[in-house]
Amino acid sequence: MSASFPTDWSSWGAQDVTERRRRTQRTLPQVPAAVGTEVEERASGWVGVVVGVEASGGIKLVRLRDYDGTERAFPLGFGFLVEGEPVELVAPAATAKQAGPRRTASGSFASEQPIQARTARASRIWVEGTHDAELVEKVWGDDLREVGIVVEPLHGADDLATAVRMFQPGPQRRLGVLLDHLVAGSKESRIAEQTMALPGAAGNVLVLGHPYVDVWQAVKPERVGLKAWPHVPRGTDIKVGTLRALGLPAANQRDIAHGWKQILSRVRSYTDLEPSLLGRVEELIDFVTC
Repeated sequence: MSASFPTDWSSWGAQDVTERRRRTQRTLPQVPAAVGTEVEERASGWVGVVVGVEASGGIKLVRLRDYDGTERAFPLGFGFLVEGEPVELVAPAATAKQAGPRRTASGSFASEQPIQARTARASRIWVEGTHDAELVEKVWGDDLREVGIVVEPLHGADDLATAVRMFQPGPQRRLGVLLDHLVAGSKESRIAEQTMALPGAAGNVLVLGHPYVDVWQAVKPERVGLKAWPHVPRGTDIKVGTLRALGLPAANQRDIAHGWKQILSRVRSYTDLEPSLLGRVEELIDFVTC
């Protein structure tokens, strides 16, 4: 099966209003702007989850919140992507209360009341990079806001021991760390051992990891139209090699950011992730909240 990504990257950005676009719009599926749905506004590239629909100046707006908590409002209608596909975003119809409790993207039971982020705990979860943080937010964001846990990117794990010393973990200030490529004999395994042996770390610091070189590979490959993630030869950046295998541009950081956005858009819930990542994240959440 080949990847279902466009070879012409520009077709995913803002386009001029042409007759072709008008014809395409007439056939786009209508998707209700339900709270919690991840949406991309194509003209600006803004990605966020729907937090509500409101009326202003005679038009209806959808309000989106990004991963940093910043909110922006856009007119409902054409010009949006949901799960990487163009749609017409419409106001959700009033529906009867669903039978049974709603589940979050992580599979946990959602509160019957709107989720309000509680005051953040002193405890933290650290991940290696921004993409790791975005993936955790997409699947476990509701759960983490409800328990007041903040996920922070390390931007590399080489200085983890120093960062942990500065954090000063303790019984009320626990630290969970998720590392990439935590397998026997790897650099990351040595970093984990050194960190867990630090004074004060016992019982207050937990370092876990998944076996993948990059968190991208924790997304099930069939979600991007592949049977397996491509083998990237040693010496080639894993992200660059992956995008090239998918037929996407990989010349610079902007290309990488766009490529990851398309992969992330295919993740709908925990069922789209590999179990080796799911178990580790759940264990870290339990550790920092117990």
